[in-house]
Amino acid sequence: MEIPRNIEKILDLARWAPSGDNTQPWRFEIVDDSHFIIHGSDTRDWCVYDLDGRASQIAIGALLENIAIAASDLRLRAEFVLLPDRDEKTPTISVRLIAEDSVKRDGLVDFIRHRVTQRRAMKTTPLSLTQKRRLEESLGSDFAVDWVEGPSARWKMARLLSANARIRLTIPEAYEVHRRIIAWGSRFSEDKIPDQAVGLDPIGLRLMHWAMKSWSRVEFLNRYLAGTWLPRLQLDLAPGYLCGAHFLICAKRKPENVEDYINGGRAMQRFWLTATQQGLQLQPEMTPLIFAKYIQDRRIFTGDADAANAATYLAYNLGQKFSRQNIEQGVFMGRIGHSRPPSARSTRFSVAKLIRDSNIV
Repeated sequence: MEIPRNIEKILDLARWAPSGDNTQPWRFEIVDDSHFIIHGSDTRDWCVYDLDGRASQIAIGALLENIAIAASDLRLRAEFVLLPDRDEKTPTISVRLIAEDSVKRDGLVDFIRHRVTQRRAMKTTPLSLTQKRRLEESLGSDFAVDWVEGPSARWKMARLLSANARIRLTIPEAYEVHRRIIAWGSRFSEDKIPDQAVGLDPIGLRLMHWAMKSWSRVEFLNRYLAGTWLPRLQLDLAPGYLCGAHFLICAKRKPENVEDYINGGRAMQRFWLTATQQGLQLQPEMTPLIFAKYIQDRRIFTGDADAANAATYLAYNLGQKFSRQNIEQGVFMGRIGHSRPPSARSTRFSVAKLIRDSNIV
């Protein structure tokens, strides 16, 4: 089926929504010129960072926000309906495009393609009051942002991130994810993270590439050669300090279902696009939040008892920085600041690759 022109234009922008490890957990089914279906999925079957599907649901929310923003450029309103009685693993959303004279062009449309993840150091220049106010306003009335600012607070957060990274780099469940999602020798990748965008220097990349050949190499490196030290320094400790601030986006009430997390993803995307509009760069810092929620929910995520104990301690520390209530209600965590855009990034599948055959029942 030929893709209707308006839908193709909208999806060509919307597909640039962020998703964990560039998994793009969505496919599109065209119904007619103004109606299409989003077939969502999640990565709980193989990704330790998405065991309850929430990370993928947040990504689907970001996609919906991109669709709404892109539709406004054509003076269309996007109407979303989460279809009932579907498996939580495969959220399915009906999208109808409605022409309305009252629709105004959303200025964030110009920044959808420019929004990127900056994993390297940023300037430590604090965000201005105006920048923070605009970011806070972008979230709407159902969400708020909790800030961690200042040299001392950033250093404490950097240390927490580094300690959390030790879990990430030493459990086999995470190794399987990392081995799967990195595109080696690449500056760009349409379905993975290119190694040049990871944030390691050439020495760190070579060491990581060697180690990722097998779990036994990772164990050897960690046990005898302090293998986590270099990546933790370059990926967590240094960038954790070298930024303008850390933040946590929280729902006003605890998110509990698919729709809540999709709405959280929509708010997150407006926040990120507003940051891009203001010349700011951003990096998600989701692993500490995800592990903290696993601890709160008593979810077993690793067979490594030492790592699980460390996660319990770090969840407590994270709760001291943002409060336990905000962790429970948190949907997205990251760092933000001034810097040039990165020279390497994940790209996306083309619209044609994301279209599935019509199968409406």
